[in-house]
Parts: sequence; C-alpha cells; structure tokens
Amino acid sequence: MKILIIYTYPNHESLNGNILDSFQQNISSKHTVRILDLYQENFNPVLYFDKEHRRRDLQYSVQTKSYREAITWSDHIVFIFPIWWSGMPAILKGFIDRVFAQNFAYSYSTKKITPNKLLKGKTAAIIVTHDTPYLISKIIQKDYGQVLKTQILKNMCGIQVTKFYSLANVRKSSLKKRKKFLRKVGEYAKKL
Repeated sequence: MKILIIYTYPNHESLNGNILDSFQQNISSKHTVRILDLYQENFNPVLYFDKEHRRRDLQYSVQTKSYREAITWSDHIVFIFPIWWSGMPAILKGFIDRVFAQNFAYSYSTKKITPNKLLKGKTAAIIVTHDTPYLISKIIQKDYGQVLKTQILKNMCGIQVTKFYSLANVRKSSLKKRKKFLRKVGEYAKKL
C-alpha cells in the first residue's frame, strides 16, 4: 500500500512528533510511505484570488501540483495534527483549501445536489490530540477532526476514514496515558 502521512505540528520534539515516530517505527516495510510535513516544508496556507488566480483554476495551480500528485499517488492518507480552538492548525486548513480543490477532489454536476466524490477508493486515518476534557469533546464540542472525517473527506471527496484516534485532555494526561496512546497508534500501523 502507498501511504501518505500529512503531519502538521511545528515541533518534532513533542507528543505529535512521538505519534509520527510511533507510526513510522511500526509500519511494515512492505508499504511505501511518504511524509508531508507542512511546517517543515513551509507550506503557504494563504488562499487568494485575483484575475490570474481564480478559484475555479485551483486544480491547475503549479504551487500545489506536487501535493495533488502525492494525494493521487496514495492509497491511504494518515493525518496527524493537534486540535487548537476546536479546529485544525491554520496551515492544515489552508492545505485543504488549496489542495483539495474542486475538479480535483470533488466536482459538481447539474444532475444531482451532492458532489461527485473524485477521490473514492482511498482510505484515511485521523490522529488528533487536544486539551478538551474527554466528555466535553464527545458530547458538547465537536472538533475539526470530526469535521475533516465526515464533511470533508467522506461527504465531499469520497475518502473513507477507517480509523479515528483522539487523545483528549493532553495537558492533564499522565505519562502512562500518553504511552498507551502511542502504543495504540503503533498497533494500528502494524496492522496496516
């Protein structure tokens, strides 16, 4: 399987960095793995339009061509990121805005209300960390990891999310709890 990891955290010496390491250390060598580290690559998340840069032409953007090619290449995409202010980091949101463009990831037709899902057949996993207490994150406050899973990947693009891991209340979590989460991520990587 061709696996694309989209890692979005500015510091590798962190819990999110440890998640990336756990995944990489446990993935079988039978898979081909590529990593997009959006901070390390200095990905420009700013979306802008003018006469030369039109929204309807995003799927042809030279600046994001290599990212579209990476997504096209992949069979399975793994997103690793923190939830900040109930949302994904701005750099990842900008990545979604600029790369998962109309006529690349989805399209519309006059014959139906729902979009044509152009990335069908791909699967994904989402691994997030956040400081929201577990019960609040489950019952009251829906985070952007869930938005990514359902509204963006599944409903718009046709990507089936097969795993969703969320480590809640990180700030107050014990070392034991964090290690258990890392083991869970490692076990998932082994099973792919």
